[in-house]
Amino acid sequence: MSQSLGDSLPAARDPAKTETHVPTATADGTVAASSTHPPPSTFAYQDQLPTLPIPSLESTAKRYLEALEALQTEEEHDETTAAVEEFLRTDGPKLQAKLERYASDKTSYIEQFWYDSFLNFDSPVVLNLNPFFLLEDDPTPARSNQVTRAASLVMSALAFVRAIRREELPPDMVKGRPLDMYQYSRIFGTSRIPTAHGCVIGQDAQAQHLVVLCRGQFYWFDVLDAHADTIMTEKALAANLQVIVDDAGQTPMAEAARGALGVLSTEKRKTWAGLRALLTREPGSNNADCLHIVDSALFLLCLDDSAPATSDELCMNMLCGSSAVEQGVQVGTCTNRWYDKLQMIVCGNGSAGINFEHTTVDGHTILRMASDCYTDTILRFARTINGHAPRLWASASPDPRQRPRAARRGLSPTPRKLQWTMEPALRTALRFAETRLADLIQQYEFRTVHFAGYGKAFITAAAFSPDAFVQMAFQAAYYGLYGRLECTYEPAMTKIFRHGRTEAIRSVTPAARAFVQTFWADAPSAADKIAALRAACDRHVALTKECGQAQGQDRHLYALYCVWQRQLDEEEAEADVEPDTHEDHEVEDDDDNDDDGDRHRTRPRPRPRHARARHLAPSLFADPGWATLNTTILSTSNCGNPSLRHFGFGPTSPDGFGIGYIIKDDGLAICASSKHRQTKRFVDALEAYLLEIRRLLRLVARRRRGTAATSMDASVVLGPAPGATAANADADDAHHPDHAPTSTSATTATTTATRPPGSGGGDGGRFGRGRALGPVAAEMMVAAAAQNEFGHGAGADQDDDDDDEDDGDDGDDGDEEQDGLGGYGFFDAGMLLQALQEKNELPPHHHRPRHQHQRPLPDPSKIDAHAERGATAPVPGRGVEHGAQEEVVVGGGKGEEEEGDDDDDDDDEEERAHDGDGGLLLGAGAGAGAGAWGQAGGHAKRSVGKKLSVRED
Repeated sequence: MSQSLGDSLPAARDPAKTETHVPTATADGTVAASSTHPPPSTFAYQDQLPTLPIPSLESTAKRYLEALEALQTEEEHDETTAAVEEFLRTDGPKLQAKLERYASDKTSYIEQFWYDSFLNFDSPVVLNLNPFFLLEDDPTPARSNQVTRAASLVMSALAFVRAIRREELPPDMVKGRPLDMYQYSRIFGTSRIPTAHGCVIGQDAQAQHLVVLCRGQFYWFDVLDAHADTIMTEKALAANLQVIVDDAGQTPMAEAARGALGVLSTEKRKTWAGLRALLTREPGSNNADCLHIVDSALFLLCLDDSAPATSDELCMNMLCGSSAVEQGVQVGTCTNRWYDKLQMIVCGNGSAGINFEHTTVDGHTILRMASDCYTDTILRFARTINGHAPRLWASASPDPRQRPRAARRGLSPTPRKLQWTMEPALRTALRFAETRLADLIQQYEFRTVHFAGYGKAFITAAAFSPDAFVQMAFQAAYYGLYGRLECTYEPAMTKIFRHGRTEAIRSVTPAARAFVQTFWADAPSAADKIAALRAACDRHVALTKECGQAQGQDRHLYALYCVWQRQLDEEEAEADVEPDTHEDHEVEDDDDNDDDGDRHRTRPRPRPRHARARHLAPSLFADPGWATLNTTILSTSNCGNPSLRHFGFGPTSPDGFGIGYIIKDDGLAICASSKHRQTKRFVDALEAYLLEIRRLLRLVARRRRGTAATSMDASVVLGPAPGATAANADADDAHHPDHAPTSTSATTATTTATRPPGSGGGDGGRFGRGRALGPVAAEMMVAAAAQNEFGHGAGADQDDDDDDEDDGDDGDDGDEEQDGLGGYGFFDAGMLLQALQEKNELPPHHHRPRHQHQRPLPDPSKIDAHAERGATAPVPGRGVEHGAQEEVVVGGGKGEEEEGDDDDDDDDEEERAHDGDGGLLLGAGAGAGAGAWGQAGGHAKRSVGKKLSVRED
């Protein structure tokens, strides 16, 4: 059955029949608080959210020119202006009309193109797509080691899963406005699956088991029942994890490295697709079943045996793992990952983080999960002291120790080790994948900064928007090093719209250029420099507001480009192919050869009749300014939350920086990464600027007091009092991920993936693989973490020491929402350039880097849907949204009843009937992906792996 990803939710529901009172949003989109009704359900406001608007062509053109003005010479900007004017007269209105027709039955005009861009990305996802969060250490002393910290985080994550599936997770709100909650249904049980025709997203929406990676070895056990209740206590879970650590330690590292299949997920996607085909070529085989266990897991828990000592090392470990070769064997943590899924990573010293696959979820969504899990761990500790301590969730799982054994029938709470069949081809591929990954890791540098000089309190006391203030710091530091400005990206969240993702804030404006030139000039006074800074920050705040309302230029222009690209593809599909006798043959890339020496091989090939038309690109896309805006050098994002120590991502261009930052009350936490650039020098320059601008602010304040000792008008120099600058601070809560994706014309579609029949009988299917080593482990069986929101000093004396500044409550200034819902971004519009260059046909002004070739992906309707696996072919031309469907169950309907389990009573059979065998597939190659997902093998109850022995204490 074909499903619409765009409108799918964890459970179908009739809003008219729900018992939960749902306040109606007012005309401005806000929802009034109610003290007489319980909190609304997770998806209560979905139907009330407005559709993402398509900006007018004229407003987008104006913003586009402003975004480029400070990045171009006067001559270059004149040429771009002429190209834009021509676009408005010719192709622009036609493309706008086509986009509006295309979006008429869609929830979001950009969503289809967004998924295509992510899933057709062929480079390794590690260091390119997947971001990381580094959590603060657990403040409870009992959870200071690896096993107890991991068990605590997993228990909180399972509670989060339960809240989503029962729709008890309170909806996100910003200033009384509900946000889109769809992404929460896509966090767990989801996997990115590569195919020969692009990646797809597979999901087991009713996943019940956890996969644990330790020293490159895979283990699994069930943790939830059919009702999403946990089936073991935290103590029993910790015992399982300890057994896994002990068992993994018995395997010599050299032997473990030779079987660390997670390294294969770091390969190029087409290479990884071929290796997956090797693993799944025999449905129901051991490798196919093992792969299915990993794909369909709730998430992965990675237990590292290293203990990184510095923040730089910790951030690197969370993003890409460490690389360390001893006696020719890779002993780093880079082999202990699986980058196609959500991963929780816990180091040997208890430091923890998250690395996640980014296609269907943005950083704001994972941040909510991370902060709720962090809070829940502390509340659970509080309840061990005071049984009346509050709970984070509306309800909780019943105590597993008081539930009958029958409640766990058909489940395996005892850990089992997956034992892959390592064929020679797999061993060879794994060895080469590891060396390529080690090379990749060595090319990147990571530097962290814990700037303690001042933070949000000082910045807001000076009446600046904290985010705009830090963004201008990046510009000033970079300009001071290189004497020029570069294209910069920051994401603004657009989740006030249904299925909203992000819009691109382009921080380099004419006001920003004027500021950095003034700041680094000798003649201007301190007051002039501060005035220029204020003007630049004010413009940045205004841009942020516009982008938060989906009134930016990047997403709109990207959609117009995709519409044009589709139009050309349709024209070519109707054209006959004839030999080309001209000398200007197109270059064809040898996609089957990954060797760098052969990467530039070219040969003539027939050209379509309409191929010349491809070079007649609309003037805006043919102009060099289009490439300039889509080559991001400073990829930045702001994330504020007390549960995080750092977050970050790799640079989005080879000569760029990736900068993740957290604005705290009394300091800044910054993680910068780059590839072959002076990362340390850049962060040192950033710190120097931050100290210098504080000196200037204090100097101006002192001089102002000297000229008006009795009645200083601070608004002249430091701006109006914070109460009067709420508009500036309001914009900060809109900063969330992510970047405009890359481009192909492949259609994203969704299909239901069913487990193949005959791949295992009943509950014995999974349990039959491997030797059991012991009894079932399950038999063993505050709120201070969400710290008070920081206030902002009203009219603080700038001459005082930072630590003495008074943080008053400035009311609804937007910072509370920013810190509670902070985001990050990294996959930005810079990736769009790669999409333009990877197409075989390019506008003449674009120069194709010779290492970025990729054939256009085929139409999904032409891909074999593997009907024998129970999947159906996607409907061509329908996009992500199908018809007028409003709510669709993500995991498909009722799953088929398992066979061969004579011990199950009627209640167990009924529970499994609602367990949902199907998994949703999304992607350009959805048909092929459905087959790949099904071929992963086995029912969810298939017994795979050697059973471990868990000692009862």
